[in-house]
Amino acid sequence: METILELTDLTKKYGNKVVVDNLNIEIEKGEIFGLLGPNGAGKSTTMNMICNIVRPTLGSVEFMGKDFRKNRKELSRHLGYIPQDLAIHGRLKAWENVELFTSLYGIKGKELKERIDESLEYVGLIDRRNDYAKNFSGGMKRRLNIACAIGHHPDLLIFDEPTVGIDPQSRNFILNRIKETNKNGATVIYTSHYMEEVEAICTRIAIMDNGKIIAIGTSEELKKLVVDDTSSITLEEVFLTLTGKKLRDI
Repeated sequence: METILELTDLTKKYGNKVVVDNLNIEIEKGEIFGLLGPNGAGKSTTMNMICNIVRPTLGSVEFMGKDFRKNRKELSRHLGYIPQDLAIHGRLKAWENVELFTSLYGIKGKELKERIDESLEYVGLIDRRNDYAKNFSGGMKRRLNIACAIGHHPDLLIFDEPTVGIDPQSRNFILNRIKETNKNGATVIYTSHYMEEVEAICTRIAIMDNGKIIAIGTSEELKKLVVDDTSSITLEEVFLTLTGKKLRDI
């Protein structure tokens, strides 16, 4: 398998507080890699360092074989980021939001118009293209957020808690679209503190707590860390055993 993203000794400190502690992860091209952990585990900070939004205190991020920080302009067009906080403009129409973000990658003219419609169609909002984002429901805003991140056809898509605060129907829609995007060739990193989401879509899972990766592998491999008979334990019970915490209570 080809490595698309490699984190080496990745660390982030704010003063004396270590938020991300010496992460070493290789993500293979074509997988859906899940990052599971409670709020405050360091997941979002890790994603922000991958995207070069936050500068690491120590360590490096290598994307597509190159140092991301040194080759940001070249590599950014291959990356799509869906942040936990909505990155859309309420006073713009749906198509205007997608146009704004897609055009940042130098896409213009007829191709830009095609990418806008393609992205809105993909997230089920083509019929609402002329509606203002501020009038959308929470689930629709989340879907528009995704549309804004996929218009430039990235090779790696990072979803940071994309289903927080939305209804079950919108959650299922987003999860199905993530799986379809992956089938179409994109590598996906998916962070969440919803256990069932990670287990349902991810090929490999890392459990993160207090800034550290404490276990990594497939769902079955993580269960085998705890018991021999994997049918007798849930991933949530694995998390409780390894961290001493109940994910939903945090």
